[in-house]
Amino acid sequence: MTVRAPRRTLIAAATALLATAGLTACADGTGGASEPGRVGVVAAFYPLQFLAERIGGDTVAVSNLTKPGAEPHDLELNPRQVGQIVDADVVVYLGGFQPAVDVAVEQNGGDRAFDVAGVTPLRDAAGGHDHDHDGEAGHSDEGGGKDPHVWLDPTRLATIGDRLAERLGKADPDHAADYTARAGALRTELTKLDTEYADGLRTCQRREVVTSHTAFGYLTERYQLEQIGISGLTPESEPSPKRLAEVAEEAREHQAGTIFFETLVSPKVAETIAREVGAKTAVLDPLEGPPTDGDYLSAMRTNLQTLRTALDCS
Repeated sequence: MTVRAPRRTLIAAATALLATAGLTACADGTGGASEPGRVGVVAAFYPLQFLAERIGGDTVAVSNLTKPGAEPHDLELNPRQVGQIVDADVVVYLGGFQPAVDVAVEQNGGDRAFDVAGVTPLRDAAGGHDHDHDGEAGHSDEGGGKDPHVWLDPTRLATIGDRLAERLGKADPDHAADYTARAGALRTELTKLDTEYADGLRTCQRREVVTSHTAFGYLTERYQLEQIGISGLTPESEPSPKRLAEVAEEAREHQAGTIFFETLVSPKVAETIAREVGAKTAVLDPLEGPPTDGDYLSAMRTNLQTLRTALDCS
């Protein structure tokens, strides 16, 4: 996704406004970076908020730049949110995923910024088992052709958690051992989740996952499934009529009984394919935003059960 000059100008203007008006982030439940006696952590979107809260515990105050129900790909920052980045002790983000955050961090983050994209290698957007669509909008528009949805592999998320604990320990040495211990406990939970996925998807009659948004490459690669993406990495990218016809053909070939759509975007594209091939639709949550109920772990388990039903797993 290319960062356009007007967006950079807007963020620079917002930063200047903060400097002249003396504004700071407020501890209002979405703020937190200025709460006294606690380490202020700003997370760019939900999975990073989940990590920061689980690893930081009561010692940290975590704010999320992306509001619940909002699509994080298209986040635009207002002056208050830029102020949260200015005031934070640690800013946790994924470089290349949210261009407005990248620009704000570049201008205001300094050595307080922690880019999780540098923790574990990101897969190529067209890598693994994906049957994505070369040359169409959304295929290679994020992170230089890299797939940012790394959190959908629990083992990779655990590694990011370990490194976040180290970063929090540098910001707050008195509690470094606590951060390390919590990251270790979370790794145990994520390892258990990984085992549940491996066991639960081992004996599926189908291996093809037809998705409206090509967000599940890490998950399908980890558990030897095949992702057939209708649109690209960016959920709002519109597939061409040619691509719709190709996906419908592949869905028929693999006798796909379910076309998946996600929680934060319209299901219309998935419904179009489903009608074409006589399939049903179901939600597969990419966890770009907080789940309606529960947390990352419970939502991932819901995804597992959805996949097991759709893929006829014994």
